[in-house]
Amino acid sequence: MYALRISLIAALGGFLFGFETAVISGAEKTIQKLWSLSSGWQGFTVASSLIGTVIGSLLAGYPAQRFGRKKTLMGIAMLYLVSAIGCALTGKWILFVISRFIGGLAVGASSVVGPMYIAEIAPAPMRGRLAGSFQLNIVFGIFVAYTSNFLFLGLGDDSWRWMLGVMVLPAALFAILLRTIPESPRWLVLNNRDEEARKIFERTGDTEAMNNIMEEHTLAAGGTKESLFNGRYRKPIMFAVLLAMFNQLAGINAILYYAPRIFEMAGFGQEKAFLQPVYIGAANLLFTLLAMSLIDRFGRKTLLIIGSFGMILFLGLTALAFRESATGNTNVLYYLIGFIAFFAFSQGAVIWVFISEIFPNSVRSQGGALGSFTHWIMAAIISWTFPVIVEGSERGGYYSFLFYCVMMVLHLLFVWKFLPETKGKSLERIQKELGIE
Repeated sequence: MYALRISLIAALGGFLFGFETAVISGAEKTIQKLWSLSSGWQGFTVASSLIGTVIGSLLAGYPAQRFGRKKTLMGIAMLYLVSAIGCALTGKWILFVISRFIGGLAVGASSVVGPMYIAEIAPAPMRGRLAGSFQLNIVFGIFVAYTSNFLFLGLGDDSWRWMLGVMVLPAALFAILLRTIPESPRWLVLNNRDEEARKIFERTGDTEAMNNIMEEHTLAAGGTKESLFNGRYRKPIMFAVLLAMFNQLAGINAILYYAPRIFEMAGFGQEKAFLQPVYIGAANLLFTLLAMSLIDRFGRKTLLIIGSFGMILFLGLTALAFRESATGNTNVLYYLIGFIAFFAFSQGAVIWVFISEIFPNSVRSQGGALGSFTHWIMAAIISWTFPVIVEGSERGGYYSFLFYCVMMVLHLLFVWKFLPETKGKSLERIQKELGIE
């Protein structure tokens, strides 16, 4: 099916997103020793990528709106290539940080433009699954990163270069395949290229969108000059910002970025500390697949509520493990696999789908950028502070995971009381139900 093929190509940006996010976990302790970094500077080095994601997510909306989704995705692929080459070859800390920052720009921009493109090209009955394929690729990238880190571990002092440099291969493939996909039909409508859009809608089988082309023009009346912050979009702004904040307040990036360190804290030797994240990556992938099969049947809100209960339980158990002992215990592996399973089934599967759905055409790039910007600001804070907390206190692991647990209690209340359901609805109908006319 045409819509499936082009969605999966666009979703390859998610694979690179996931790989770039997780691969540093295998190199971070080696890099700390190589350049004699304090815990604060180590946190900054790891978070340098996340600083890039903040800026990339903030800036991505403009080229996506001005030049189109496809051209912006091609630019993102080039950034991934440059980052992989720079990280693998550099011998200086500052150049390494710059290369990581460039990779972060690509991740931040990809988190905005990838889901946006897929949401705009996918027929409504399949949109949850197709937009969710971006998240599926993220977790597949995480799994591959953990696996390659473990496989490259035995290559000696330069193993970290192989871990980071192998991303050149998927980045090059992404750049090549992007040349075969069309522009977003809704972006074409926004730019008065209706006939081109109509042909793409015909190929994707989205007849409802074809019938609503004139309505698309009405919704896009403000064009590229319409402001997200004009008072009309208070509800989608609130939903996007809070969902993005809670996504990171679960502690997911602290776990992904520092997994081997956490397992060493829990008493595993170095080799096993690198092997355990592979299990986490596998659980992440398995439960994301499960969520993708259910998201259009049970809806976004149901998955989030189920996931909240599981995350609260397993984060609480992890906190208790580190409370009993500063080094935790080997049960931490099972607790974190449980957490990852429920995170992948809920927050992980839903966030990019939901944010890409709730904003109208004329401000979708701005809304997606706001949600992604919030997500990455919180990710940078969590990832920067985690090593400082765990190295600064014997009970740092306990304090960190207890905080994440409390945040998920608040997340459950937010989803249950306020978040709307969007499954099976056209993008235009969602805007009407949110009161955006």
